[in-house]
Amino acid sequence: MTLDDLPTTIYGGGKPAATPAQGYCDAPDCGDAQRGAPRSADPRLDGEGSVQVQLDPSERIDKALVFAVYGKGGIGKSTTSSNLSVAFSKLGKRVVQIGCDPKHDSTFTLTKCLVPTVIDVLESVNFHAEELRLEDFVYDGYNGVMCVEAGGPPAGTGCGGYVVGQTVKLLKQHHILDDTDIVVFDVLGDVVCGGFAAPLQHADRALIVTANDFDSIFAMNRISTAILAKAKNYKVRIGGVIANRSDETDQIDRFNAATGLKTMAHLPALDVIRRSRLRKATLFEMDADDPDVAHAQQQYLQLAETLLAGPAPLEVTPMRDRDLFDFLGFD
Repeated sequence: MTLDDLPTTIYGGGKPAATPAQGYCDAPDCGDAQRGAPRSADPRLDGEGSVQVQLDPSERIDKALVFAVYGKGGIGKSTTSSNLSVAFSKLGKRVVQIGCDPKHDSTFTLTKCLVPTVIDVLESVNFHAEELRLEDFVYDGYNGVMCVEAGGPPAGTGCGGYVVGQTVKLLKQHHILDDTDIVVFDVLGDVVCGGFAAPLQHADRALIVTANDFDSIFAMNRISTAILAKAKNYKVRIGGVIANRSDETDQIDRFNAATGLKTMAHLPALDVIRRSRLRKATLFEMDADDPDVAHAQQQYLQLAETLLAGPAPLEVTPMRDRDLFDFLGFD
């Protein structure tokens, strides 16, 4: 399946335009100036009928490796993102974690509190960004992880894409990304609109957190489709799956085998993970003599090492909704 073979008709698209997307220059012979830069603009944007706003080239994250974490609401994306960020930092990397959720709780296990959002601080200066200092929106987290909460627009108004764009713009203006090795975007819920798909415009790899149940896998299927849509015009590719809160993975394994996805880490339903959240702590701050803690820490460290090694992008073929229902059943 190629990027132009996406089942756009069931996701609000239409008949593809005659001119295919040119995508990003990621071939081995691309020069540094070319790599990651679009060859040409695609009039379809990310799909015919799309109302998404394309990324301003001046706001690209140029030097850091960027990972975007997606999954069904409540599946454990923030826990995954925070522990993965710490794992990267334990490997000696300078890490920025950006929470993209109006709840702004992505980084609270790292900072031990709910920090103000970028939108909060922008509003406090009447959106005169030049008046902000770095410490107004970047907070120190556990083991040196730098924490940012983008927040979200007021309910029923605005777009999450604007929030993400303003956050990256501020980080670039204050040069925080100049010597950053890793950026982790923690994005709310399912991808259902272009706004909260905006982090995919920055990411090198997208990671999908899922559980061994129908709703989580249904969300994973839609997220895979969204990532492939973005991959037409941006460098993002699907990295893999993180099985979370699941002792068994039989349904995830079946779906992966049928679509081309791959599980990169498996976190069972460990009570220590729940307790770490209650303690406002990452798993790396829990008692390492506990075998469950040691197992979870090792999973995150191995995942971080795999991602740093640059896993090959996956060739994924998402299912249509009806096919997925038939595949997994209705139980």
